[in-house]
Amino acid sequence: MVPRRGSQRPKQTQSLSRRRFLAGSAALAGTLAVPPLVRSADGASKYRVAVIGHTGRGDYGHALDKAWLELPEVEIVAVADADEAGRARAAARLKAPKQYADYRRMLDEAKPDLLGICPRWVDQHRDMLVAAAEHGVKGIYMEKPLCRTLAEADEMIAACRKHKLKVALGFQTRYSPRLPIVGEFIRAGKLGQLLEFRARGKEDARGGAEDLWVLGPHLMDLILHFGGEPQWSAASVLERGRPIRKEDVRPGNEGIGLLAGDEVHAMYRMSGGAMAYFDSVRGAGGGPRFALWICGSQGVIELGTGYVPPAYLLPHASWSMPRGKKKWLEITSAGVDKPEPLRGAGNDQGNVAAVKDLIAAVEKDSTPLADITEARTGLEMIVAVFESQRQGKPVPIPLTDRQDPLARL
Repeated sequence: MVPRRGSQRPKQTQSLSRRRFLAGSAALAGTLAVPPLVRSADGASKYRVAVIGHTGRGDYGHALDKAWLELPEVEIVAVADADEAGRARAAARLKAPKQYADYRRMLDEAKPDLLGICPRWVDQHRDMLVAAAEHGVKGIYMEKPLCRTLAEADEMIAACRKHKLKVALGFQTRYSPRLPIVGEFIRAGKLGQLLEFRARGKEDARGGAEDLWVLGPHLMDLILHFGGEPQWSAASVLERGRPIRKEDVRPGNEGIGLLAGDEVHAMYRMSGGAMAYFDSVRGAGGGPRFALWICGSQGVIELGTGYVPPAYLLPHASWSMPRGKKKWLEITSAGVDKPEPLRGAGNDQGNVAAVKDLIAAVEKDSTPLADITEARTGLEMIVAVFESQRQGKPVPIPLTDRQDPLARL
């Protein structure tokens, strides 16, 4: 695995330790300005968790809200949802004693230690995170995509640094027990020299720009994980076979912001030395192509997404299957071409692993596996596609202009 270079992660010097809370240090409580932990019936202290959803505008994401129910060290104290019926269903599902129509009021009154920002729609992500940071929340698990623009992402990370807030995104693949197996195989040189990363979206009705925005973040996160930082991007965005124009720009679905293009072709130079590619054409799907191919001089790894993603190795330099010689080998959490010990594990377990990792990051003052700073870099790879199309040339990353390129087309 190529080490990340130049990551601008916040240096957070003050950790949140359950042991110190239990010690009841008045000085520490004053410094951290957090409320008392929930006292359960058996007298044990637990982290206060609140959940934000918005029925009809992203709902509760991919079951991000239910992950907290699996952790004995937390207690869900409140849920916020602007939709009354959806709020009632969520409160029953999460066994939340308090319900709020306004998430800001919930933050004021419930004073959570940890928070789930669950709506899939991204138009409120920035405001929800900044409000949580200002209310003293110490850890957030939130749905992807991160937000609508790089300017919003910058504001979110500034709030995290100012208020010493840890944030993890819902990239369940990052927590997969298969991912370290893939990483070790690459790190040991068994794939040879890394040459390229090739990713495609689902290429359904969302194909093109929407595919890049909605599903691309999962693939960009994996490219970053294995390939290092992006250095530049060159891309073309087409609408009905021609370059996008101003009249093609429209509001995107799910609060994404401005969108244009039913066909996207993007190329990146990664700091680890390999090239990366993302392509999506509307209506060109029809098979399980939503995946990442990691191509080395000695073979290819096909990697899907999810907590137990499809993962296969073709150990041949030709990247093909010569008759009678080589075949695709499954990569499991036990190793290459070994039986999978995990049975029935799905993305729900990925969410549980993510919130456990988030709590550990809060307690140890460490960085979550799917950290917000890397999510911003993945977002930058997406925005760079439209900026490259706007300028008609490759663009260096990070981008200088943090506003939406489509607003300036």
